[in-house]
Amino acid sequence: MSENGALPLRGKVLTVDTMNANVKKVDYAVRGPIVQRAVQIEKELKEGVKKPFEEVIKANIGDAHAMGQRPITFFRQVMALCTYPQLLDDNKFPEDAKNRARRILQSCGGNSIGMTGVMISIPQYPLYSASIAELGAVQINYYLNEEKCWSLDISELQRSLQAAREHCDPRVLCIINPGNPTGQVQSRQCIEDVIRFAVKENLFLMADEVYQDNVYAEGCEFHSFKKVLFEMGPEYSSKVELASFHSTSKCFMGECGFRGGYMEVINMDPEVKAQLTKLVSVRLCPPAPGQALMDLVVNSPQPGEPSYQTFIKERTDVLSALAEKAKLTEEILNTVPGISCNPVQGAMYSFPRITLPERAINEAKAKGQAPDMFYCMKLLEETGICLVPGSGFGQREGTYHFRMTILPPTDKLKIMLNKLKEFHQKFTQQYS
Repeated sequence: MSENGALPLRGKVLTVDTMNANVKKVDYAVRGPIVQRAVQIEKELKEGVKKPFEEVIKANIGDAHAMGQRPITFFRQVMALCTYPQLLDDNKFPEDAKNRARRILQSCGGNSIGMTGVMISIPQYPLYSASIAELGAVQINYYLNEEKCWSLDISELQRSLQAAREHCDPRVLCIINPGNPTGQVQSRQCIEDVIRFAVKENLFLMADEVYQDNVYAEGCEFHSFKKVLFEMGPEYSSKVELASFHSTSKCFMGECGFRGGYMEVINMDPEVKAQLTKLVSVRLCPPAPGQALMDLVVNSPQPGEPSYQTFIKERTDVLSALAEKAKLTEEILNTVPGISCNPVQGAMYSFPRITLPERAINEAKAKGQAPDMFYCMKLLEETGICLVPGSGFGQREGTYHFRMTILPPTDKLKIMLNKLKEFHQKFTQQYS
């Protein structure tokens, strides 16, 4: 912030020079630049604009490895060490390779060769950690505050960011709101604080908002990042790079099989957007029914139309039932000694903490299992109830959780919760 209160000028977080180099290597001629240019020329012809054809420049870059030449082992070892410095503790690498990697890293700002760091909440939806690993990026964990109903603290974002800058180049901050698996709904003030943090630290924002209609708790309300961003004024809305996500699979629709969804990008560098368009084109497109359903989600029946009353009634019934089951889940789980469940403010899941006996923890470790995995496997074997252990989503060291959906019909949900209650009491007695 400058002396007159204005935000400092900032360049794009994501540019064609800073983006993942692997994306630029993708080549998909069916949707490539010739086709894109053809569409552009077609548009120009329709608009009556006449332009001469642009000069075509051909350039070939030799790739020895593509021609069958084997890579040099030492080079690959040092690059692996530079890319993932934790491997410096691995005795499988020769010392000269490690020493060379240390020298290179020490000469780089932040002791990093510039691998992109992506900040994700813990607990998180495992798709994020898997995608980060697939893209060769660095996962940066920031922890939600379980004691404050899984809220997001800016101080924790700052701690996480500062620690990450010692070994990578943080560029992206991901937010899941409403939360999966934790079910929290972020306040408007929190979202404003996150946007200011992104501007201050020069981060690209990704807002996963696929549960935006699933808000149940009194006093909670969904606020989209895009809406808040633009209401904060042009000093923010003209600068922050934002990608927002929505889906037909969640909310009151629950149409998972159609695989429909969208991403909206704001303030993205045009050259990066061209690369994104190419990458999306490689994956072709979702089935036409999924696209049609997504259109219905964003263009639902309006007042005065014949289907409006029925649509509103069905939508309200679905969300009211989910709100009732969210409250029921919280109330029953909190009657069980050794289980603590925060209010399920939104989304479709509870993520209660479980206290496990020391003997159960030790037996799980002896079997090479996470303690909550051991617990959930026992639960499945003895009751037929299938829950997902918290270790699959990430959690603070020494804490254990499970994720449970609130989707079953109310009568079955009550039976399941009571069975879970009985199991936990029996499990605790068995291992005490």
